[in-house]
Amino acid sequence: MKNRQIKRVLVILSMLSLVFILTACGTGPVTQNSTGFWDRYVVYTAGQFVIWLANLFGGNPGVGIIAFTLIIRILIFPLSYMSIKSMSKQQEIAPQLKELQKKYSSKDTESQTRLRDETQKLYASAGVNPVMGCLPIVIQMPFLIALYQAILRTSSLQTGTFLWMNLSQPDPLWIMQILATLFTLGTSVLSMMAQPTRNSSSWLMMIVSPVMIFVFSITLPSALAIYWVVTNAFSMIQQLLIQNPFKIRREREAKAQAKKEKERALKRAYKKATKRRK
Repeated sequence: MKNRQIKRVLVILSMLSLVFILTACGTGPVTQNSTGFWDRYVVYTAGQFVIWLANLFGGNPGVGIIAFTLIIRILIFPLSYMSIKSMSKQQEIAPQLKELQKKYSSKDTESQTRLRDETQKLYASAGVNPVMGCLPIVIQMPFLIALYQAILRTSSLQTGTFLWMNLSQPDPLWIMQILATLFTLGTSVLSMMAQPTRNSSSWLMMIVSPVMIFVFSITLPSALAIYWVVTNAFSMIQQLLIQNPFKIRREREAKAQAKKEKERALKRAYKKATKRRK
């Protein structure tokens, strides 16, 4: 469980780093005459789609970006749902996984092979797919990169404004950066609260993601900060609907109380049986 959470953090950091690195790539404008699959069919299409959405909702490109983000999140909602459910099942079988790791703690080839086979059997019986944890993040990245490139390389978007912001420049008031960070933190906190146990990697995940979002949003266009604000606000609502930590906590407390009541009842029954024998 710990290794998977660390891998998830690394995937997020790698993807965000990729977006940052692409600031130096493909800076020329894209048009319908652009060549190359990425420029002509991905970046240009993304830019035109955002413009179309903007015109559909009043002509403001910022609103078009918000609509674009919501459409992407709605499209990948089934994957996000399966991801959250799969991660929830992983948390439930974490004690069993730890037992397997203790049982096959030896580093020899035979023990590691048995550990891998038994782990796969445990995942299969619990209906867990470890890949699902990072899949929604990976799927979002092409859209995020295409949006970034479209903002910088589509003239009408490059000069577009939303509220007080120039979409191709960082928010000068830092409001979007702060909101993106807070919503990312809120999503991480809700996710951690839903876990039955917490370890150092859980805290790492909760802290690192918001910090990295803040660092990147300081230098990247405010259009991307808007994307992060909307997508993480959506994620918070999604988390509350699919895996509400407050509801889960109440259910755990109810189960714990029921278990205590059952134990008390068994003790009372045992005492009564002992008295009758006397």
